[in-house]
Amino acid sequence: MLAINNTLVSEDIIERKFICDLNACKGECCVAGESGAPLEKKEIKELNDAYPFVKPYMTPEGIKSVEKYGVFVIDSDGDDTTPLVDGKHCAFVYFENTIAKCSIEKAWKEKKVTFQKPISCHLYPIRITNKNNYDSVTYERWNVCKPACKCGEQLNVPVYKFVKTALVRKYGKRWFKKLEIAAEYLEKKKK
Repeated sequence: MLAINNTLVSEDIIERKFICDLNACKGECCVAGESGAPLEKKEIKELNDAYPFVKPYMTPEGIKSVEKYGVFVIDSDGDDTTPLVDGKHCAFVYFENTIAKCSIEKAWKEKKVTFQKPISCHLYPIRITNKNNYDSVTYERWNVCKPACKCGEQLNVPVYKFVKTALVRKYGKRWFKKLEIAAEYLEKKKK
């Protein structure tokens, strides 16, 4: 683990390779699982504010779920997450040619909202857990992402570079620069 400011970063995010391959996985990370996307407290207000502008991009089933439960629910672990549709996919998912995509991000891309999507989604496959005022920044391995790992290996793109924009959004440019320096150091150390 690397210590950068108030984070403990797994070396896996430097060593492992990853690039999403939506044509192969079909956006399964938005569909599979027992809970919706984890939300930070401040994101709940942002999502509430964005919802009227995101709603036109959602499926009728997703709208029904949000209208019933709100933009967040508390899952079995006690975490704030986006609601699901019938216990399956995230309420904010829509499908384009059988690929699951995010209605929040679509509204953001079309400049309808300033909230891009939950940071947990933007960071994926990185997961963050807070422990004793430190964020633990780790790489989450999931079977549905095997094509992404293969694509990342072929193009030699480490996880942290794949999610650079999200890491900068979460921790800032200076933090990311420190991560790059640590990655360069570890790479030289291997040789």
